Amino acid sequence: MRQSGLAGLLLLAILLGAGGRALWVWLDRPVERVSIRGEMQHVNADYLRDELSPLIRGRTWLSVSLNELREDARAIGWVSEVRVSRQWPDALTFELVEQEPVARWNDDYLLNAQGEPFAYGEVPPPEPLPDLAGPGGSSKEVLAYHRDLMERFDKLGLVVTQLRLEARGAWRFQLNDSVWVMLGRNDRQARLARLTAAWQRQLDSQASHIRYIDLRYPNGVAVAWHGETDTAQDANLEEG
Repeated sequence: MRQSGLAGLLLLAILLGAGGRALWVWLDRPVERVSIRGEMQHVNADYLRDELSPLIRGRTWLSVSLNELREDARAIGWVSEVRVSRQWPDALTFELVEQEPVARWNDDYLLNAQGEPFAYGEVPPPEPLPDLAGPGGSSKEVLAYHRDLMERFDKLGLVVTQLRLEARGAWRFQLNDSVWVMLGRNDRQARLARLTAAWQRQLDSQASHIRYIDLRYPNGVAVAWHGETDTAQDANLEEG
């Protein structure tokens, strides 16, 4: 009697297992539909579908890892955050948060507000954006310094349109898409203070004639004017 009872339980387990496998096979069908949600200002649905299609090709509805899909989708340019869910019976829904660009970076990338680079591919970046550049891994530092400079020069009615950090640590930037300023590596605060004083005293009214300003001097500034040689001419702007 006991043996027949055990045999019955074993048979039931086999039937349940077989039924479970059959149910899994029936449910785990290929992904047929993809829905995309989220407010997008810079990219359209066609771009996102083209980027997402390779991620789900050959995947099945139950077997696909949603966490893996999420990480793969986050690597798409212009995508900041992703949430993936299954929709009965064979669909996936991607809820996307778009990257918000605040600057260009090293020609081929954009920066978000956290200073993280992302590729923009063939999607035209919005205009105008400041043009920043620096060695690999310096994007957060360069963006933070650009914000500092913007705050400083905003009081003078100027915009820092380009900022460069050289490999050896020297800085240079451009004001109003026109005047380049060679800041260098050391004593940046003191050098910027001299520039502010010189700009308020004389250079503001002569801005259209300036090619670049060199602050890499112990005192004063040196100015190169349009129509002169490449040697910067002392503008007699030493602090008195």
